[in-house]
Amino acid sequence: MKPEYDLTSMKSRPNPYAKKLKQQVTLPLGIEVIEHFKKKAQKKEISYQELISLYLQDCVVSQRELCP
Repeated sequence: MKPEYDLTSMKSRPNPYAKKLKQQVTLPLGIEVIEHFKKKAQKKEISYQELISLYLQDCVVSQRELCP
């Protein structure tokens, strides 16, 4: 970086898109569903919450239809 840039006077500001990226929700899930994702997540070495999020995102991208 060039020495004439003085970044000490810059004010920080929050990312305006951060809230649009993820939203925290409370979702009641069956114990068997949680245990299934915990086992799969342990093999992938990620959290089961992240694995559930990835699975749901895949459903959105692939436009998977839900069973009744």
